[in-house]
Parts: sequence; C-alpha cells; structure tokens
Amino acid sequence: MIKMRKILGTALCALLLISAPAPAFAAAVPTSDGERPALRGIDVSQWQGDIDFNKVAAAGVEVVYIQSGAGSDYTDANFQANDTKAREAGLKIGFYHYVTAQTAGEAAAQAEFFYSLIRDKTADCRPAVDFEQFGDLSREEINQIASVFSARLEQLIGYAPAFYSDAYNAENIWDARLSRYPLWIADYSATRPESSGPWDTWSGFQYSDTGAIPGISGDVDLDYFRGSIFVDGLLPPDVSGGSGNNSGDGNSGGQGTKTFRYTVQRGDTLWDIAVRYGTTVAELVSLNHIENPRLIYPGQILLVPTRGDSGTGQSGSGAGNGNAGGSNSPEDQTPAFVTVRSGDTLWAIARRYGTTVNALVSLNHIKTPSLIYPGQVLLLPKGTAPGGNLSGSTHYRRYLIRSGDTLSAIARRFGITVKTLAQLNHISDPDLIYAGRTLIIPD
Repeated sequence: MIKMRKILGTALCALLLISAPAPAFAAAVPTSDGERPALRGIDVSQWQGDIDFNKVAAAGVEVVYIQSGAGSDYTDANFQANDTKAREAGLKIGFYHYVTAQTAGEAAAQAEFFYSLIRDKTADCRPAVDFEQFGDLSREEINQIASVFSARLEQLIGYAPAFYSDAYNAENIWDARLSRYPLWIADYSATRPESSGPWDTWSGFQYSDTGAIPGISGDVDLDYFRGSIFVDGLLPPDVSGGSGNNSGDGNSGGQGTKTFRYTVQRGDTLWDIAVRYGTTVAELVSLNHIENPRLIYPGQILLVPTRGDSGTGQSGSGAGNGNAGGSNSPEDQTPAFVTVRSGDTLWAIARRYGTTVNALVSLNHIKTPSLIYPGQVLLLPKGTAPGGNLSGSTHYRRYLIRSGDTLSAIARRFGITVKTLAQLNHISDPDLIYAGRTLIIPD
C-alpha cells in the first residue's frame, strides 16, 4: 500500500537487484477453494508515477486497486488519471483509502470523505479499507476505529467493503467485529497466507511489494483476487474456456433442504447473502434456479437454506412471528447497527432496542460498559428491530437515497410519515438528506 521509501536502503537494494530479479506473478495461481483460479492483480498510487495500463493489461494483469486518498482531506495525485487509464485498458477496478483516524468521530468523517471521492465512479471491486498505522492507540481503540469506518462506509455504499490487513495484524490486532468484511491480506513470506486471524478465508492476497510489471517504473504490489472481492461476489466470466457460472463447491440445496424466504435488498449480492446465512453462492444459484448469478434485484424472493438446529422448516411468506432461534428470522435480513449519540448509555440503548446490556457488551467486546462515546458504532443482537420504539415484529428494508430524493417523497412512496422516517433514522433535519445514505424503512 502506501510505502515510505528509505534512502539509506537504496544502495543495498541496487546491489541485491543485480543478482535477484524483482518478483513477477507466481507460476501457480491460488485457487478459490475449489473454484477456478483467482485473478492476477496489482494495487497502485501516485508512488508508481505515470502508468501505461495497456502494457499492464497485456502483461496479464486483470484487476487493479487504485488509491483514492488518505485521511479526511487528501486526494491521491494520480487518482483520476489512474482510474481513467485503467478503465480504458479494460481492467477491473477497485479503490482503497488509507485511514489515519485516531478517534471514532474521525473514522466516520474519513469514511464519508472516501465515499465522496468514489461515489460517482463505477467500481468492479469492493472499496477497501486500509488501516495499518496505529500510533499509541490501544487494541480496543484500533478495532473501534476500523469498525466505525467500515460500518459508515457500508451505510453509504449499501454493501460490505473489503478490509486490507497484513498477516501479523490479522492474527494479533483485529477481532471478530471486522471478520464480516471480505479480507484482503498481505503476506510476503508464503505462497498462501499463513494466517487469516478471525477470518475464515481471504478474498485478496497481496504476496509481494517489489513486483516488476511492464508499463510501471519501479516496484509495484502484486495480488491475487477471488470472486468475493467483486461487488457482485463473483469472478468475471472465464474467457479461457471455463464453465461460466459453476462457481461453487457443488453443494446444491437438495429436495430435503429446509429453507426460509429472503427478500433481496438494494445493494445485496449473492455472495453477501451466502456469507450472512452460512451458505454458498452455488447453493443459492441451484436452489433458486438462477441463470445469471450477477443479476438479482431488490424485492426478489430467494430461498435460503437454514443452518444449525433452528428447526423452523420452511417459513412460508417470511412474515412469521420473528422469534425463531437462529439467524433465519426476517428481522435478521440486514446487520443492525446503532451510532451512539450524546447522552447515550448502554442501558438506555439496550432498553431502546429491546435487548440487554450484557448482550451489547458481549457482541461489541466492550471492556468497560460505563464507557461509550458519541460516534461509536455498536452492533445490535440478531433479531433486534432497528427502529427502537417500533414494534419488534416490524420488518424492515433498506433504501439507498438517490439524487433528487426528498424525505417526503420517500415517505409517500412507502406509505409512511416523514416523522416516522426521521425518528427511525435519527434525522434531525428532515429537509437535509444526501444521496448515498441508506435509510431503514418499515415494511
């Protein structure tokens, strides 16, 4: 990612390069857990200078992650040029942002700045969070800042971003709060990542920071990317003669599979849904007879296989009583978060959302229950209605505000009042909403 070149090492590096060529792409491409090979990729910033992306593409690179900026006000000098040229060369594109936040409030602001840089761009890959310089922060503070940034970015883009980390931090720093975000891991010592910490697997693998690629002067990071790094959760069609949509492990639903019905929300992908409910893209494709796994739409009803011993069988219309034991109830269709406001206490939040202080403490790894602060993002227990004072049996959908929307127009569209929308989403000024924000709307 961002590299601080050391002048003292230049002479030594020059001598070493005489006898040791810079790494290019490895001969054996890691496979996606039984799927077809991962795609070759690079990640770039202004440090790579002027890039000839046509030569890069001709060298076999298929994916490029481009730095957008850093912190809350810095834009990479080559951001726009790299985006334009890479797109013209036919490469798959993603963006990453270097996080410098030292507080939760700064994290939220930096996520919003990142979004402002990329919201008008077309990305193939999930925006990536790059937080690797921690200063004197404690482990809890580091995880809280990363969680706030990631959650705020997810609210803005409508789906889970990717999370970049080196292998050491994945093992020793990050906790389970971050594991819901697809992992892009850096490990330069192995042909496959040695450790993924709280993550079960990886979506991106940066295996060298001294790569040599035609079209780029000097070193560049080399990567492999799996289908889960893409916004739609799938690798691009295999033009080398592969089988196209066969992207899973062959586990079909089977006639005896117990299922429940899930309503696709705006921003959902099959990969997101599969991860959320512990299944696979291939199983969802087979169970729902989906011809094009890239094409699902808001309002579409999918059958999702149950996991564990919830024993609910098929849940019919999905409107059920909402008290099933596992993660199959309609209230669990989207992760629920709450942003701590001035004057909040865990006890007040627990009462507001119909849960307990102990549940919030356990779920969010809070060491001191009496110490929470404005801007902190808390995960709510599954099955919790994100509307606070609304009935726990109410079902919710997400709505992504578009350019030209007003709160009154959205309220009319869904048959509710502006006051309800404002209270539900903690909007202090109903006349001030912005494109890209995700609203919670009761069905």
